[in-house]
Amino acid sequence: MEGLDTLTRSLAQRTPEELAALLTRHAEALSRRPAPTRLRELATALWSYETLHHTVLHLDHPRLQLLAATARVSQDLARRAAPAPAAPAAGADYQSLMAHRLSFPDLAAEPVPAEEAYRALDATAPGPARDAVTAALELLYEDGLAAPAEDGAIVVPPRIPQLLAAHDLGTFAPTAPRLPAPETASREAGAAKPSVEDESQAAASILAAALDRLLASLADRPAALRKTGGLALREIKRLAKAAGTTEARTRLLLDVVLAADLIALTRTPAGITAAPTSAYDDWLTQTPGERLVPVLTAWATLWSIPTHTPFGETPTALVRGEDRHAPALRHALLTALSTAPAGTPGHRPDLPALLRAAAWHRPLALSGEPLAEDRATHILDEAASLALAAHGTLTPLGHAFLAASPANPGPLRDALRDLLPPPLQQAHFQADLTAVVPGPPSASLADLLSSAADRESEGHAVTWRFTPASVRRALDSGRAATDLLDALSEASATGPLPQPLTYLVQDAARAHGRMRVLPTGCCIRSDDEALVRELAAHRALQPLGLSVVAPTVLVSAQPPAATIEALRDAGYAPALESASGTASVERAPRHRAARTGPSPSGQVNKSLALARRLLTA
Repeated sequence: MEGLDTLTRSLAQRTPEELAALLTRHAEALSRRPAPTRLRELATALWSYETLHHTVLHLDHPRLQLLAATARVSQDLARRAAPAPAAPAAGADYQSLMAHRLSFPDLAAEPVPAEEAYRALDATAPGPARDAVTAALELLYEDGLAAPAEDGAIVVPPRIPQLLAAHDLGTFAPTAPRLPAPETASREAGAAKPSVEDESQAAASILAAALDRLLASLADRPAALRKTGGLALREIKRLAKAAGTTEARTRLLLDVVLAADLIALTRTPAGITAAPTSAYDDWLTQTPGERLVPVLTAWATLWSIPTHTPFGETPTALVRGEDRHAPALRHALLTALSTAPAGTPGHRPDLPALLRAAAWHRPLALSGEPLAEDRATHILDEAASLALAAHGTLTPLGHAFLAASPANPGPLRDALRDLLPPPLQQAHFQADLTAVVPGPPSASLADLLSSAADRESEGHAVTWRFTPASVRRALDSGRAATDLLDALSEASATGPLPQPLTYLVQDAARAHGRMRVLPTGCCIRSDDEALVRELAAHRALQPLGLSVVAPTVLVSAQPPAATIEALRDAGYAPALESASGTASVERAPRHRAARTGPSPSGQVNKSLALARRLLTA
C-alpha cells in the first residue's frame, strides 16, 4: 500500500531517540503484536485496526477532528479516482447486487493536499483555528498516525473512516474550554493556594506511610489470591488494617504497586500469591519522594479504576484491568482540572462542566461511555488520595504529573523532592518507653525501631512503643542487648537513652535464654530447677504435654516452633537451641517474587535498542 510506504519513509527519517519515544508512547498497544524486525512491519503495526483502536483514544479534539476530516477528504478522492464498476444488468441476482455495492472504495487511500485538510475544518485563514490545525498535524506526524508525502500531502491510515464512523465529533473547536471560577475564588484565592499545597503535602505523607506499611505487610506475609482470581475480601481487610487505610484505598494501592512491579504474582503449589519483588528492596533505599514516582507513573496507565466497583460486582484487587478507556479518561479529567482557578477549601468542581471540558481533551474516552459521572468521581477521589488534586483543582504535584511521562519522570521527581522532606535518621526516645520520629523515618531507622518496638501511630510523627515482648523479639533475632542499646543510643536525637528503656532491655536480656528449646521433638532445658517445675505445673502450657525427665529438662509433645510460641504466649522468654548447644537465631522469612517486566527506565532502554535495530535493518 502506498500509505504504508509513505509512513515507512517517514519513520526512517527519525533519529533513534525520536523513534524510541514513539515506541515508548505506543508500547501498550504494540505489546499485543510480535516485535517488529523492520520499519515496514512497524508501520503495518501502527496502522493496524487493533493498534489504531487503542491509540485514537488518546487523541484530543483538534487531532481527532483533523484525522477524521482528512480521512473523509481522502475517501472522496479515492472514490473519484477509482473507475466506476459496470452497473448490474436488469434482474441481476442478490449476489451481483451486493458485489456491485461492495466494489465501491470506502478506504481513505488517497493523499490529501494540506490545504484541503485546512479547508475541511474552516481553517484556511490565519488565526487560532489554523494554528490549532497546524499543531495537531505535527503531533499526528510525531505519533505516526499520519505521514507527510514527498509533495507535502497528508497520508492517513486507510481504515480511519470505519474506526470513527460511530462517533459524532461535533464541530471543530480550536481551543479547550476552561472551567469557571467558583464564586468565592476571587476573594479567597490568596488563602486557597496554601490550602491546596498543604493538602497535597498531607496526602503525600499519608500515601508514603500507607505504601510503606502495605509492602512491609506483604513482605512479612504474602497475600493469597482466590482460585477465580483477585484477592478475597478477608485479605483486603487484613492489608487495609496493616496499611492503616480504607479497603477501597487499599485496592488502589495494591493495583498501582503491581503495575509498578513492586509486587508480583507467583504461582505456588498452594495457589497464587502476591509478594514484593527485588524492586521493593531498591525502593526501600530511596527517599519518600522518590518512592512515589513509580507509583504515580503506574497509576497514569492503569487499565482500571481500582476504587470503582459497578453495581453487583464484588470488590477485589490484583486483577488485570480491561478498561482501556481508563488512562485516557484519567488524563482528560486531570487536564481539564488543570484549567480550574485556585480552589477554595471544601470546593468541588461542577462535575457536568468538568466532563464537558474533559471531552475536548479525550473525546473518545467520554463519548457515549456509560457511568461517566460515576467513573469520573472515583478517578477524582483517587487523584486526591494520591496528592494530585485538592479543592477542585490540581496541586503543584498534579501539574508535574501531567508534565511527566514514563520516559521522563523528572518533573514528578522534582515536585516530590520539594513536597516531602528527606527522611530522618534519629528519633526522640521518651521515658514512657516510646520513640517518636517527627517526620518520615529513614529505612534503617524504621528497621531498627521495628525490630525492638511496636509501631503505634502514623501521620506527620511516627511513634513506636517498647514492651517486654518487642524487646524479646529483637533478642530472638540474635541481637545482643549491648548492641541493641548502642544502636538505639546512636539513633537518639535527645542524648542518652531514658533509664526506663535501658532497664527494660537489660531486664529482658537477663530473662532471655534462661530456658532452651531443643529441636528434637522437643525438649526444654533450664539450669533453673524451680523454673522447670513452674513450667510443668503451668495450666496454660498443658496442651504441650510437658513431662519432667530431669531436674533441668522437660519433654514437650509439640515441635519446637509450637512449643516456643506457647511459652511466649504464657509470658516466658525461651530461646531456640541448636544441636551443638548454642542459641539459634530466629529470623523472619524474607518473601520475594520474581519481577514481571522492565522498569520504566528499562522500557526506555529497550525501546531505544529496538529503534536502533529497525533503523539499521
